[in-house]
Amino acid sequence: MTAEDIMLFEIELLELLKKVIDPEIEINIVDMGLIYNLTYDGEGIVNIDLTFSTPSCPLGDTIMTNIRETINQKYPDFIVSIDLTFEPKWTPAMISDDGRKMLG
Repeated sequence: MTAEDIMLFEIELLELLKKVIDPEIEINIVDMGLIYNLTYDGEGIVNIDLTFSTPSCPLGDTIMTNIRETINQKYPDFIVSIDLTFEPKWTPAMISDDGRKMLG
């Protein structure tokens, strides 16, 4: 894959992850701004830097499981590595314009 192919595939993966909904706020994790970074190595490994709206998120494990399952449904041989971070701290300002529309 070329660098451009990888970039386009990363965008595709982000679109795919819009199927993963934050169960408390009911907005997808991409538009919530919970994914700080997503990279694909071109050989089946996806690395995601993820945060939660609060460090004590009671459904954090569910969200991470849903991320892995969503990617592996379409790409069953992929390895999905999730690094949980709280730096920078998530704020509502990180919600995308589309996410704000979903909130009403």
